[in-house]
Amino acid sequence: MMDGKFDNDIQAVVDADRAHVWHHLSQHKPYETTDPRIIVEGKGMRVWDQHGKEHLDAVSGGVWTVNVGYGRESIANAVRDQLIKLNYFAGSAGSIPGALFSEKLLSKMPGLSRAYYCNSGSEANEKAFKMVRQIAHKRYGGKKTKILYRDRDYHGTTIGCLSAGGQDERNMQYGPLAPDFIRVPHCLEYRAADQGWGDLSGEAYGQRAADAIEEVILREGPDTVGGLCLEPVTAGGGVITPPLGYWQRVQEICKKYDILLHIDEVVCGVGRTGTWFGYQHYGIQPDFVTMAKGVASGYAAIAVCVTTEEVFNMFKDNAEDPLNYFRDISTFGGCTAGPAAALENMRIIEDEALLENTTAMGEYMLDQLAGLQDKHAVIGDVRGKGLFLGAELVSDRVSKTPAAEKLVQAVVGDCNAQGVIIGATNRSVPGYNNTLCFSPALIATKDDIDQILTSVDNALTKVFG
Repeated sequence: MMDGKFDNDIQAVVDADRAHVWHHLSQHKPYETTDPRIIVEGKGMRVWDQHGKEHLDAVSGGVWTVNVGYGRESIANAVRDQLIKLNYFAGSAGSIPGALFSEKLLSKMPGLSRAYYCNSGSEANEKAFKMVRQIAHKRYGGKKTKILYRDRDYHGTTIGCLSAGGQDERNMQYGPLAPDFIRVPHCLEYRAADQGWGDLSGEAYGQRAADAIEEVILREGPDTVGGLCLEPVTAGGGVITPPLGYWQRVQEICKKYDILLHIDEVVCGVGRTGTWFGYQHYGIQPDFVTMAKGVASGYAAIAVCVTTEEVFNMFKDNAEDPLNYFRDISTFGGCTAGPAAALENMRIIEDEALLENTTAMGEYMLDQLAGLQDKHAVIGDVRGKGLFLGAELVSDRVSKTPAAEKLVQAVVGDCNAQGVIIGATNRSVPGYNNTLCFSPALIATKDDIDQILTSVDNALTKVFG
């Protein structure tokens, strides 16, 4: 696909990158002797690096973002046209794309009515945390300030979000963290025995995992807990799909103790699981929904904290009080490129029936992964929802001993050498960085999925025999 336009000066680009760019999540010592990878071009589900090598991207931009694929001219044109007309104005005023996108977005989210714009998933989650805290002071005398979060979930990179992060290796060396963020147990049925819950499964496990949240609430004191923040499907903590009955019981618990339910859809939102939002699989009604990555498929920066009219009204119920509003700003939440791109992104998903494709291709991929599980004893569990799937690797199926992280990363590396980019949990959950992660774009075909899983099959054979 590359047209050669970078051939003459690409080494200068590589040299500049090595000398000046600080890459995300990267140890840079190896770049003293090897070139960093430069992604030069993308089209559909494929990208090309500085050497012209083609890769099938099975993780949608590396971090679950490019939901509608690369090279969408209509999104680029929508952004261009909007930037010429108005590129930015502070979020204290409105904009045409901001108004239109909020209307379109909320039409897909019954029961929710207000959208607060910002520029990253971490920031969207911070907005919800701040709203919970401000409500605690406004309505509860400053008592319901505690926010619960779940083991193995991840909510962002700021100190506040890390304080609500259930991935200890991501949090290490960044303490002291913020107070009054309280952890509840994870809901990975495959690991019930590790939680001391024996061989519980299905609805019995779902009930137990949800009841564990209530136990934490009772321990902390229900009058101190204001919010519960959970991913609908745990992402970087191992692609953990919720057990039967779990979400319904969680909703009951939140209503019982007057706790605001915050669903972090930064990964799952806007089609990834086959519905517009992951929580919509489970018949629940959250108070907050946060989103970012797939909202505009990476064509412009945008994140949104969505909430109910009831929550919104709490910030205007006493207009005479000079502090009785949400005293928050996000500078780049005023950029118009984000909602312009997001509007076109949603049109593409609708017009190309990508939710339906995600459901169909997700079922196909999960079935094919099950076939690989039959072939490779190292695959202990496969799970997922839509085009968001994981395969947990173990050294022994009976004991479920996690495969060594180094070997899991060797599988990722071998797939990359074959021209397929996959993901894996890494440096996140101590002892459990053993899940291969897949999140191909919503445009994926059976041929794409077959290529992905053929590479995984080959890599497992090479690494584990």
